[in-house]
Amino acid sequence: MAFYYKEVSRTFSEYLLVPNLTRKDCIPSKVNLKTPIAKFRKDEQPPIEINIPFVSAIMQSVSDDNLAIALSKCGGLSFIFGSQPIEEQAEMVSRVKNFKAGFVVSNANLSPDQTLKDVVELKSKLGHATIAITEDGTLNTKLVGIVTSRDYRMSRDSLDRKIKEFMTPFSKLIVSSIHTSLKEANDIIWEHKLNCLPIIDDQQHLVYFVFRKDYEDHKENPLQLLDSEKRYMVGAGINTRDYKDRVPALVKAGVDVLCVDSSDGFSEWQAETIKYIKEEYKDTVKIGGGNVVDKEGFMYFVEAGADFVKVGIGGGSICITRETKGIGRGQASAVIEVAQARDDYFKETGIYIPICSDGGVVHDYHTVLALAMGADFIMMGRYFARFDESPAPKTKLGNNYVKEYWGEGSKRARNWERYDLGEGSNLKFEEGVDSYVPYAGKLKDNIDVTLSKIKSTMCSCGAISIKELQRVARITIVSSTSIVEGGAHDVILKENNY
Repeated sequence: MAFYYKEVSRTFSEYLLVPNLTRKDCIPSKVNLKTPIAKFRKDEQPPIEINIPFVSAIMQSVSDDNLAIALSKCGGLSFIFGSQPIEEQAEMVSRVKNFKAGFVVSNANLSPDQTLKDVVELKSKLGHATIAITEDGTLNTKLVGIVTSRDYRMSRDSLDRKIKEFMTPFSKLIVSSIHTSLKEANDIIWEHKLNCLPIIDDQQHLVYFVFRKDYEDHKENPLQLLDSEKRYMVGAGINTRDYKDRVPALVKAGVDVLCVDSSDGFSEWQAETIKYIKEEYKDTVKIGGGNVVDKEGFMYFVEAGADFVKVGIGGGSICITRETKGIGRGQASAVIEVAQARDDYFKETGIYIPICSDGGVVHDYHTVLALAMGADFIMMGRYFARFDESPAPKTKLGNNYVKEYWGEGSKRARNWERYDLGEGSNLKFEEGVDSYVPYAGKLKDNIDVTLSKIKSTMCSCGAISIKELQRVARITIVSSTSIVEGGAHDVILKENNY
């Protein structure tokens, strides 16, 4: 006989938070949203934490290197989509890791005997205004000069002109040694009114650039998510088919965290993938898996060695798994059960395994509910797809701008590897739709508003950290009438003409 759950499968919209006493120290400026995303033992420091509890979904229309950089600047983490050739995904990871907080590794390098044409082509390809000129065009030989747009005039100079004829030579550059601190480098930049400062080693090899614009950027983004080498952190999605080829390339590119991407992760294929990566790479890279919706699924991943577990099936705005296959569970119910299993396991073993709530977020307050119910961090797709930095095309629909947004289970994504169908199989139906989402502008502008709401809500709950929120939050089920009552009602709204 089939097993029947006694509890109703519930969504975030069926719950509200009941306020607690707001202490005097419960003010938004004191709220700390830092949270772990990889397992750790009791009384030990988590190996990886993110500064805000948001990660972007493993989707073609959401997570590429541009969004990864923008989100890492704000303190979150992107999982670059895996439904693309291995080399292209690794290159995206590499581009994120080449961005540093202050110290930037140059990937725009040419030799003195190359031409202005090479400068123009490289600038067009990479978008960099400053190009390092080394003896052989690589970082492995001496820095002999730099080229910026001030060194040539397109209207006057021939494209065949050699770089050595118009570059700013090393003898005229102000440079600093590898032993220079970031503060000292910025002082040199301001003192000499420079746009950039080359940092060289004892052999005159270029090690980094320090740019004036990055100093301002760091001040505007104090929560930047950085690794031990001050590079932005980034994750990547993988599948259970080509992981033995894909993971080495991603690790070489510098990826910090991996996640096996599947609509239903409770499978032997995913367990095999995780076990292989844990055995081959030890602590070189962290690996999570999913998705699951109950204690059994969570414990299966625990035994496989997962560093985190992703929770949620069918709750995404473009996901039609429940409609197509009748598989899934209300996101709130899934998070509550898995969080309890996580806490029980921690009490028994002293090992804490973070969980990620994936899907089901419609309103900003749903993120606070997910955290209060036990999620350590939240994966979102639709939320991030709306922004300038997402890779999806922007278009005009009627009088409004929108961005295209499609599921990894749609025919457009052609991402059959995530479904663990066996060798040579193809999906005969879709589990995701092709759609639009309202265009919302820049990521930072929007995420700042969302984080302000989260912090304010947490203060109303009497909490200034995620762990405290999970300990003190009071949650109530709401009726359908109560949901209607929660929005504007029984009034005629004015149109905003200002």
